[in-house]
Amino acid sequence: MSGFVEKPEPVQVSGLTHLHTGKVRELYQNEAGELVMVASDRMSAYDWVLPSEIPDKGRVLTQLSLWWFDQLADLMPNHVLSTELPSGAPKDWEGRTLICKSLQMVPVECVARGYLTGSGLVEYDDSRTVCGLALPEGLENGSELPAPIFTPATKAAVGEHDENVSYEEVARQVGADTAAQLRQATLAVYGRARDIARDRGIILADTKFEFGFEGDQLIIADEVLTPDSSRFWPVDTWQPGRAQPSFDKQYVRDWLTSPASGWDRTSEQPPPPLPPEVVERTRAKYLEAYELLTGSHWS
Repeated sequence: MSGFVEKPEPVQVSGLTHLHTGKVRELYQNEAGELVMVASDRMSAYDWVLPSEIPDKGRVLTQLSLWWFDQLADLMPNHVLSTELPSGAPKDWEGRTLICKSLQMVPVECVARGYLTGSGLVEYDDSRTVCGLALPEGLENGSELPAPIFTPATKAAVGEHDENVSYEEVARQVGADTAAQLRQATLAVYGRARDIARDRGIILADTKFEFGFEGDQLIIADEVLTPDSSRFWPVDTWQPGRAQPSFDKQYVRDWLTSPASGWDRTSEQPPPPLPPEVVERTRAKYLEAYELLTGSHWS
């Protein structure tokens, strides 16, 4: 069992129809048929949306996504139409709201991995493969892969696990042509972002994208290359063979699975609130990632 510890009531705004409450985002539709995405400060981990929020997190995710969309503009079109606040929207939506194209979304999490960690490491230790792709012997936690790989997953509902699937399964589900487009786009965007991040002292270990179609054109959507959707490691402390320090929500995961939290991940009990120091440390990590990548001071 998992999901929301405390499911929020969405804000009602005249002229907007609420469509969906996600782990982090609220999704609305305006009268023009466009999507309105509002990033909250909610934090999710281990398929639970936690009872504690991280101040400014939604704004960091939104502003960092916008920065990345600009870096990728010549490579891949995106879904953003405007950042203008809808009429009647609460002031708190400022900086965390995107007006977006309504796309025909592809039901696949498009994951690119350049380093071995997470669920990929678990599978590799068992079978020397990741999503069925054979990898060489001798890799360990944090090892750089010989080349980046496309390791798709099924997109799960809130409270359920995304499940890694093979490329062949994606082709079966969405068609061979679309699967090929997804793989090419995922690896191209990852390659561009990996190089940009490394120049700024950050290793982009892995990341996930979502894509949709506008007619025949594939478009990147949702958030991109944020601490919620990516693993960011400092270049100067990278050392294979151990868990890496990170700029993402790994700090929250580590606390939840530590004796200090008192929480048993294998139980059906929801996780506890985060202590103030964990909230503040996590906020600091998100801001540090934003500032290192963009070169801008968060204000």
